[in-house]
Amino acid sequence: MKVEMEEGKRKKKVMVAIDESECSHYALRWALDNLGDTISASQLFIFNAQPLPSFAYLSASTYGAPPADLITALQENQKKLALALLEKAKEICANHGVEAETMTEVGDPKDKICEAVEKLNIELLILGSNGRGAIQRALLGSVSNYCIHNAKCPVLVVRKPT
Repeated sequence: MKVEMEEGKRKKKVMVAIDESECSHYALRWALDNLGDTISASQLFIFNAQPLPSFAYLSASTYGAPPADLITALQENQKKLALALLEKAKEICANHGVEAETMTEVGDPKDKICEAVEKLNIELLILGSNGRGAIQRALLGSVSNYCIHNAKCPVLVVRKPT
């Protein structure tokens, strides 16, 4: 009877949002090490948001509008880097015996993370904290702070010890 009930249970959905920072990889490893039972019993998503590239420097360096093929090459390169980052994360998960789905979106990371949480009905979002000081957070904003206040699920922010 218990087996039948467990089969009918739907897996919880957990998402770890990562970028190229060491802090986000630390958060992924921390989650796998410390929440292993929860993670392995859940559907795990590894998410990466690629910020929209700024081509302002290209306009200045090419004396006007940058060539379309240069922009395309830069966008393709950014996509390759994001896919490599997700593959590395998937490998870290596999080494912990956890299967993960990966996905990437292009846009403002804080918005794209919150949109993905809502679209996928995520029940726990895990993020790394890059440890910016108050002034940097005020000037640059904080993805984790934004997600804490706007994501439609509980948010766990993992801070790397200094």
